[in-house]
Amino acid sequence: MVRSPATRTGTLRLHSHWLFDEIQLRQMLIAGFPAGAFQTNCYVVAPAAGAECVIVDPGQDAAAGVDELLREHRLKPVAVLLTHGHLDHVWSVAPVCGARGIPAWIHPEDRHLLSDPAKGWSDTSAEIFGGITLSEPDDVEELSDGAVLSLAGLELVVDHTPGHTRGSVSFRLPGDEIMFSGDLLFAGSIGRTDLPGGDYPTILRSLADKCLSLPDATVVLPGHGPKTTIGHERLANPYLRDIAPPAGPTRGI
Repeated sequence: MVRSPATRTGTLRLHSHWLFDEIQLRQMLIAGFPAGAFQTNCYVVAPAAGAECVIVDPGQDAAAGVDELLREHRLKPVAVLLTHGHLDHVWSVAPVCGARGIPAWIHPEDRHLLSDPAKGWSDTSAEIFGGITLSEPDDVEELSDGAVLSLAGLELVVDHTPGHTRGSVSFRLPGDEIMFSGDLLFAGSIGRTDLPGGDYPTILRSLADKCLSLPDATVVLPGHGPKTTIGHERLANPYLRDIAPPAGPTRGI
């Protein structure tokens, strides 16, 4: 269901095996862990323990960690949300969705990567990952810029943020206080743009339009590494300064 956002008040508790400290925001539960060899952050998001939830970016070998968080917090998943189609973010999406009969949401520009992940990597990487067979979940829904997803008692705003891939998106929770940035923005860096579908000027536009327009207090939960804030990155991240470096990163994820 897609509808307009509503206001919610209370205390947000961020739970995790290691990623988060507790901070005071709105009432909901967010738990996460780094999955697989790529250490891709997988999150579950719910209004509270014992409620419905959404799962964000179940990467390599993420199914067991997701199951553990669902049991620990007594959560019932209703959807998987994907920030983009790279293998390290979608590796476990079909089994996670299939085991629970829930849909996966992805931007149409990256949908082809669900069944052909090698297309998201360089020629050399494609040879390495070419033997991996993935498939679409039975139910795939497509994301669009500006949509508001009403799922599990939450409202998440979808921002199309191309540059790392053509179909990259980020998700914002009410009041712009939490942003799931995927591989758009990291603590101290940004997503690489030298893989198929990547483009450095495009990711800079996404950062300017979708990140720098947010309040400094916005907590950024990225696809890799620790959480940060928009304010901290505005001051310390070299790719968010007024004069950006002439080229994007070519190492990392």
